[in-house]
Amino acid sequence: MKNSEIKVRKVHKTQDPVDVTMSVITYIVYTFFAFVCVYPFYYIFINTISSNDLSARGKITFLPKEIHFTNYINVSHIPSLLDAAVVSVGRTVIGTILTVFASAFLGYMFTRKTMWLRKLWYRLVVATMYFNAGIIPFFITMKNIGLYNNFWVYVLPTMVSPFYIVLCKTFVESVPAELTDAAELDGAGTIRTFSSIIIPVIKPILATVAIFAAVAQWNSFQDTLLLVSDPKLSTLQFTLYQYINQASSLKALVNSTGNAASLAQSLAHAATATSIRMTVTIVVVAPILLVYPIFQRYFVKGIMIGAVKG
Repeated sequence: MKNSEIKVRKVHKTQDPVDVTMSVITYIVYTFFAFVCVYPFYYIFINTISSNDLSARGKITFLPKEIHFTNYINVSHIPSLLDAAVVSVGRTVIGTILTVFASAFLGYMFTRKTMWLRKLWYRLVVATMYFNAGIIPFFITMKNIGLYNNFWVYVLPTMVSPFYIVLCKTFVESVPAELTDAAELDGAGTIRTFSSIIIPVIKPILATVAIFAAVAQWNSFQDTLLLVSDPKLSTLQFTLYQYINQASSLKALVNSTGNAASLAQSLAHAATATSIRMTVTIVVVAPILLVYPIFQRYFVKGIMIGAVKG
């Protein structure tokens, strides 16, 4: 007998037309929402690298025209912009570090049964999420304790955040109690247990809090508006707020910068109020947009931990 060849037929699973239709609809809907979220940033960017005259007349919608990068060169000549960038970076870095540490430590302490009146303190902290004294009492308090026109007004009032503490507390509660019990049996104190056991385990929630805190610090401008009058302490967001309101006068300042060699190019791409607004917006927003991808892999795990317990 001849050796017979065994043919294995591949069975293709037929998809339900309803499932296919729902998948297509889902992709269309989410593509639309993605476009709605991304297009404003894209629109602003293409207007900053297109002809300023066409941009001012609203002729740039989907594709850039007469591409140039003169706007970014001109904006770099704006006085105080570099100082504002240093202040924004400083408050974001220092404020984020202190907020993450305070949130993690207090979140851990509120899980310890040995903490004196921990339930009372926790409820008082959470209560501040729903009640506040208002802007005027806040201003008076900051001025009385010496934080008016002080760099630390950007950091200290936001160091303790009830929302971040709740996130960290929920995450710490998901950590097996055997880990901390074993450390305490070995003679580790509260600080040693927190730094050696808790911190390495709760890195996802720390990254999540860091994203929230960094974005909040970078985007904040109201504290500068209320509590800072020294131009040297202005932040990028407050500077953007001023430039949007004073774009016409700023246009004349930008157009007056430069030397004779670049005069022809300056005339060809003379700054307009619209180009100044959009270019400064990109300069201010771009740095924080680059932070999220770094921590994105921790974000979902950190925010969802403890949501479902079984």
